[in-house]
Amino acid sequence: MKNINTCRLMKHTAIAAAFFLASATASAQSTESLSEPVGTATGDAPAAPTEVDYAVPDLKIKPNGGMHQVNDYFSIKPTLALLEDFTYIDQDADSIAQVGDQASQWQVRSARLTLLGSIGKDYKVSYLFGGEYKGFATNPDQNWQLTDLSFTFPIGGPHNKLTIGKTKEPFNYEMVGDAANLPHSERVLSPFFVSRNMGVKMLHVFGEKKTMTLSYGVFNDTWDINSTSSRGMDYAARVTGLVWDVPEKQQFLHLGLALREVGADGTLRYRGRPESNVTDYYVDTGNMPADGAFQYGLEALWNSGPFSVLAEYNHATVDSPTLNDPEFKGYYITGSWVITGETRPYDRNVGYARRVIPTGRWGAPELVVRYSNVDLDDNTVQGGSFDKTYLGLNWWATKRWKFGIGWGRTWLDKNGVTGVTDAVLSRIQWVY
Repeated sequence: MKNINTCRLMKHTAIAAAFFLASATASAQSTESLSEPVGTATGDAPAAPTEVDYAVPDLKIKPNGGMHQVNDYFSIKPTLALLEDFTYIDQDADSIAQVGDQASQWQVRSARLTLLGSIGKDYKVSYLFGGEYKGFATNPDQNWQLTDLSFTFPIGGPHNKLTIGKTKEPFNYEMVGDAANLPHSERVLSPFFVSRNMGVKMLHVFGEKKTMTLSYGVFNDTWDINSTSSRGMDYAARVTGLVWDVPEKQQFLHLGLALREVGADGTLRYRGRPESNVTDYYVDTGNMPADGAFQYGLEALWNSGPFSVLAEYNHATVDSPTLNDPEFKGYYITGSWVITGETRPYDRNVGYARRVIPTGRWGAPELVVRYSNVDLDDNTVQGGSFDKTYLGLNWWATKRWKFGIGWGRTWLDKNGVTGVTDAVLSRIQWVY
């Protein structure tokens, strides 16, 4: 079986290394981005956001970020994310023949309500409970979904955190962090991850200045109350590090590696859309006979003040002797320039950059360019492949309001022809 034995050796070596690192001394402050401050190089909480008289009206920042301490043993904070999209689509005749006529349309992209906080006094357990309509963590074929239902336990103090419940698998930069706060509006590597899964996950942060993270977990989709599948066990691990770091100049280079063993119920399917939530699936392998798959992901984020370049590559090898073990891949490169000089703060607690916080009355405009590719063709599997370019403008009007518009062109190679789709995505976003 092509590369399967090598892949399995890599997987077991990675898992062994993860558990070895887990036993080492760690210095950490774990965070779920909505509930705790962005991790800094000193470990101190960052200064409270400066109040700005924005031109666009918005709510004022409440003390303690809106967290309400009910009593000595219980705190709670509601959060709300509302996103509305309009997507204009134009196709040539070959594209229509490949995937059908795709309609321009409005969509409630996400309406998510989350409750988070802590239980306990001297030993605090964090909780996260959230539901979503048509959200980033919702299967596009569904409308409503329980997004998060998890409890996080500090292990030996704040250095290590254990999360149990429905949460994110530690694989893929686009998925691990805050989708609504990425420079680009939509993920493209969705064939290679699931948005949430039920399981157990550990997170560690290493180094005096918290320059390295390690997360790993075991998951099973059949444990999910929303489950419509029974693939069985997934194993995932992600390690990140700052290999270049000048905090006072907001300069850094982040590198990451992720591994994932994918469970199967006798079949697997990879499919994806071209950075859209309203189109049909442009690439689709169909159900393949398979015993599982091994995936790896590479990620890099370079940042210098208002400029950044984010790149990611995902690769999957399917354990399917019948199909000669097909391999699939996808990647993207995103460039960003915040014209007014702001930068995305890097969160050392999770190995991820957060959203732009505008410092001027008229907010912070951001130019974004992107190139992406997803290839689900290999051997006898002809799922199709596409390339896409994107040019967009985000306006971070306040700490919560964001307005965006972007144009993208997709070239889909499928059924022996190349179809072209142009799409313009406009978005209004408010996140509390």
